[in-house]
Amino acid sequence: MGLKITQVDAFTETPFAGNPAAVCLLPAPRDESWMQSVAREMNLSETAFLVRQADGFALRWFTPAVEVALCGHATLASAHVLWEEGHLPPIQQARFHTKSGLLTGDRAGEWIELDFPAKREEPAPAPAGLAEALGAAPKYVGKNQFDYLVEVDSEETVRRLAPNHTMLAALPVRGVIVTSRADSGGYDFVSRFFAPGSGIAEDPVTGSAHCALGPFWQARLGKSDLLAYQASPRGGIVRVRVVGDRVKLGGKAVTVLRGELIAS
Repeated sequence: MGLKITQVDAFTETPFAGNPAAVCLLPAPRDESWMQSVAREMNLSETAFLVRQADGFALRWFTPAVEVALCGHATLASAHVLWEEGHLPPIQQARFHTKSGLLTGDRAGEWIELDFPAKREEPAPAPAGLAEALGAAPKYVGKNQFDYLVEVDSEETVRRLAPNHTMLAALPVRGVIVTSRADSGGYDFVSRFFAPGSGIAEDPVTGSAHCALGPFWQARLGKSDLLAYQASPRGGIVRVRVVGDRVKLGGKAVTVLRGELIAS
């Protein structure tokens, strides 16, 4: 018997939108090189591997190139799979033990709400070549433990970005978040996320980036409940709620593919 693997589009209710993630529930832990090989084979922005524990599930995330320390959309996809495929009863909280500590997921009607750590940025000097790499002039540059956060002048600028990924890959960070206030759709802010140095030229919808974007826009807009749109070609909607040093990320998810990994 092979291992079941499920592909889920996260932060969307529409198939072939949002951010795709593969979810693989393992009967026992596997070594990193095997998980990295599977993630490279799946060739999605993230593949999630879960192992049941006494109090929840151990969870690790891999891009096709590297293991990452925090991933929102693959956690959302994992919670969705656990409930949809009967690994957890619908009313039970999904609990994940990760490199970023305990993360939880709860059902809220058609939405799933994740409890993540806030990853606040601090003002930082723009690295050499940033504006040239993005093709846009930053209004503000900040940095947290993972990424640069760049504010630009408008939603149109965010949507029209066509960055130089080779230049961005040279930056010593996981990725670059680009954001502005929203001009349309009832959203509070929009963003895009580029992580060529982590093997992902553009991530379609990035939950962990909103752990920085939530506090950033809370301070500027004066409210803690925010509705965000990640304006990648696939696009996705994230509800963001800042609660102290935590950020609650709300999203929907839809299963698009179930398969069996036979070369395990």
